[in-house]
Amino acid sequence: MFSSPVLFSAACLIWGSTFWAITLQLGHVAPAVSIIYRFGLAAVTLFACCLLRGDKLMLPWKVQRWIMAQGLATFAISYLCTYTSEQYLISALVAVLFALMVIWTPICSRIMYGTPLTWRTWGAAAVAIIGVTMLFYDSIHDSWKDIMAGGAGHFLLGLGLALTATISGTVGNMMVVKVRQHSSNVLLTMAWAMLWGTMFVAALALATGVQFTLPASASYWGGLVYLSIAGSVIAFSAYFTLIHRWGAQKAVYIGVVTPVISVLLSIQLENYRPGLVEWLGMVLCLSSVAWVLKSPAAKKIPTEKTAIHEPDHTSSRTA
Repeated sequence: MFSSPVLFSAACLIWGSTFWAITLQLGHVAPAVSIIYRFGLAAVTLFACCLLRGDKLMLPWKVQRWIMAQGLATFAISYLCTYTSEQYLISALVAVLFALMVIWTPICSRIMYGTPLTWRTWGAAAVAIIGVTMLFYDSIHDSWKDIMAGGAGHFLLGLGLALTATISGTVGNMMVVKVRQHSSNVLLTMAWAMLWGTMFVAALALATGVQFTLPASASYWGGLVYLSIAGSVIAFSAYFTLIHRWGAQKAVYIGVVTPVISVLLSIQLENYRPGLVEWLGMVLCLSSVAWVLKSPAAKKIPTEKTAIHEPDHTSSRTA
């Protein structure tokens, strides 16, 4: 059985690198096609794992309706916006914007489930937002100056898409809670959610006339395998398991550590040199995570009496 700190660290380390790995996919095919390839491969991998464990792959409609909603929000809308936004924003900045999920999550949880909004939740969220703002203050400031000087406005488009991705991803997290009320099989429900997300994106691509091609670039396919297996199968398994153990309000703090790792990778791979303000921002981000993770666990949503009790094989195989 993998402990929660191990799952938390694994998701942070993997997702901290995936925002840069996504850049390896851009320019070869349309973003929608890369998403179809990524989550299609991830879904096949997950279904294969379930078959090897002897799981029954079919799920009743009572579960599938929530999985469809999760797939649409998390693996279709959120990732379409993420991939497209990285055509206009640097990858690390998109990663930073995902830390805003620490704000959206308690709000959505309050609206959907009536979860109390404690002062500790808002305090840690405020520290996290200050930290990520400090991390990329110069980049945001320079981009805003360009827009005010009559620039193309691509920054605003990318910013809007990235913010939409964070909100949609948060809604998807809320759907995970509903899915877990009916099924405890993380790998199987993930497989179906990724399959539904892939089909939604494929339908959109076909309707808009997007061309499906197979790039010749080795870096593209290397990035695709990494994003599918590590970034999708392993990281999402860890993340959704943490949502079940800790609740969405704590698990979402993976999104605060992720941009810090993205910055550290940029130092090595993109010759990025952060100043004192950026380093202080990283310290604030990590401090907010440590603070919130020491708080009492949120109460879990009661499982419905009619819930489907399936064997949970995931606790020792999520990473």
